[in-house]
Amino acid sequence: MPATAKICGLTTAATLDAAVRGGASHVGFVFFAPSPRDIAPDLAAALARTLPDAVAAVGVFVDPDDDLLARTAPFLRAVQLHKTAPARAAAIRDRVRREVWAAVPVRTRADVDGAGAFRGAADRILYDAKPPEGAALPGGLGLRFDWHLLDGVRHPLPWALSGGLDPDNVADAIGVTGARLVDVSSGVETAPGVKDVDKIGRFLQATGRS
Repeated sequence: MPATAKICGLTTAATLDAAVRGGASHVGFVFFAPSPRDIAPDLAAALARTLPDAVAAVGVFVDPDDDLLARTAPFLRAVQLHKTAPARAAAIRDRVRREVWAAVPVRTRADVDGAGAFRGAADRILYDAKPPEGAALPGGLGLRFDWHLLDGVRHPLPWALSGGLDPDNVADAIGVTGARLVDVSSGVETAPGVKDVDKIGRFLQATGRS
């Protein structure tokens, strides 16, 4: 059974179309001004309206305020939260009535074990590589963690794998971890924030989606 895939950080109709045509199950829109993938809510809404029902729009946020959530949640199926405490994640889920993904930055097995704090507060865990101290962005840096840190883990929630994935390593990542959902951003770019249609297609092919 192939893994499903989320193509994250999309900002154009052409790259959104490539993700849909390639068989992505989810597409991600980043709402975080420091990111090179930041997108205006109005543009994201217009792109989301073109999605078929089988493809879910996910909003990516860094500890968002209620105003930003109110402007974006109506056209999203899920919200992905970075640097957001479990209590705040639970409050957001109650407020927006959308599926909540909690990003868990991983460098050690203790980080993986910390995902249990989101039981009852989120619907899915996104294991991502922990950025260096002082990094401006919580993700999308092309970093990966040791996938074997997930060996034998009893996951508290459904989960997805992120961090440093690309068309050349995603099949190995799926094989090592057993991930049923993988998430890519910088791994299908030619420059920060510049998605590549061919790389998107190759990534989805490597997951078995096309």
